[in-house]
Amino acid sequence: MIRWKATAATFAIAALALTGCAGAAEDGGTGDGSGGTLTLGAMLAPTTLDPAGAEWGNRAPFYQSVFDTLLLATPEGTIEPWLATEWSYNEDNTVLTLTLRDDVTFTDGSTLTGDVVVQNLQRFKDGTSPDAGYLAGVASLDAPDDQTVIITLAAPDPAFLNYLTRDPGLIASAESLDSADIATNPVGSGPYALDTAATVTGTSYVYTKNEDYWNPDVQHYDGVTINVLSEPTAALNAIKAGEVNGVTLVTNDNLAEVERAGWTINAHELDFQGLLLLDRAGIQAPELADVRVRQAINYAFDREGLLKAIGADKGTVTTQVFSASSEAYDPELDEYYTYDPKKAKKLLAEAGYPDGFTLSMPTGSALGTTAPTLIQQQLADVGITVNYTEVAANNFIADLLAPKFPASFMVLEQNPDWQLINFMLAPSAVFNPFKYEDPKVNEYMREIQFGDEATQASVAKELNAYIVEQAWFAPFFRVQGSFATDANTTVETLPTNAYPAIYDFQPKQ
Repeated sequence: MIRWKATAATFAIAALALTGCAGAAEDGGTGDGSGGTLTLGAMLAPTTLDPAGAEWGNRAPFYQSVFDTLLLATPEGTIEPWLATEWSYNEDNTVLTLTLRDDVTFTDGSTLTGDVVVQNLQRFKDGTSPDAGYLAGVASLDAPDDQTVIITLAAPDPAFLNYLTRDPGLIASAESLDSADIATNPVGSGPYALDTAATVTGTSYVYTKNEDYWNPDVQHYDGVTINVLSEPTAALNAIKAGEVNGVTLVTNDNLAEVERAGWTINAHELDFQGLLLLDRAGIQAPELADVRVRQAINYAFDREGLLKAIGADKGTVTTQVFSASSEAYDPELDEYYTYDPKKAKKLLAEAGYPDGFTLSMPTGSALGTTAPTLIQQQLADVGITVNYTEVAANNFIADLLAPKFPASFMVLEQNPDWQLINFMLAPSAVFNPFKYEDPKVNEYMREIQFGDEATQASVAKELNAYIVEQAWFAPFFRVQGSFATDANTTVETLPTNAYPAIYDFQPKQ
């Protein structure tokens, strides 16, 4: 998913009022392997349960409980069979053939067929999901028989299989697609079914075990309840009261307190924090068109200090936007820019700005005060004056992408390679609002898109190194994401999503 919507929403957590929270079920995870009810906390409620409007990230468990995806993303970082048992591309990677399971039944009694999959994929492509663009490159969809689906792409898409493990790959019963209540009464083939009578939309979602599920080995519980805990305090209180078995922690401020309560912190690094130097063409800020200025900005930051001050010292300093699980990742690029104000001033002087310049950036209550203040101070130390404009939390992303600002502090997901390229680097990328192009980057992209796997991996590393050298961004650190589980529950986190897969929760034996 383009998880910036979910990530951006976390900025506004403090401004959200908790609308209510159902308590954990009395038979919650017992720890004896017998299942019971798994009660989870999630920071964001789904806007709809219609798969054509689905989102992923922190909203994933609401959908994954009731719907299966075509393919499965694993904690090991692999893509495995799920509703599709096999897949293969043609020679130029533009035609993907999927073979479907023949034993899958939806909870309304209808069966999985190729035609059902085609209907779902087309509906998602044409739907309201913010991730509908993932299927924009689909030229045609065909189901020659009940167990085969053929997807023809206009051009190779190295991230396409990954998309099918997420919201574009959700498959609902064809009988439900035209239902008036599909937004609140989803019908899937997943491990659980939504109990609409027990569910309070926006507050608590109750799922019961699908007794006819095709893969009972991953049904570790008799039911699942997901409570919406928008505020960090609400999540902490639910932990202390034993009202949940697992919950996403919005911040790392209370990890010691959570661990003292006997809980386990399951850590992963999915996001990075830092500056987006968006106006690399110098349209609004002419200074940013000079690579020396962008490099100077990178040398201006004390990343270790920023990690301690705004990241609770939980994470890893870095100067690259590709994640450690990426083919593009190079550990040496985590320290490409050191904290060197003198070098920053020297580069600014060489670029023709010995007295510095003024840089406009957005801020707001959703960002807190610590990060904007430290960014302003450290840039001022090298001669760059930050001129902040107050922006309301619900307008922050829209204003950034308008684009109204040449640079901004931000938290963004480190997507898999090709997905990140089309999220942050490509001329059409969402987080390239000035549509900046570099011929060398375009060539790297072409080689990755049309190359074989070995070429894709090697060129991705070259692209990453070039982006760092050219200082397209000024990352500070990879953020430790923290998912807490109680003494009765285990979970494995995913390297490609903020919320663990529903199948990866288990009662402790």
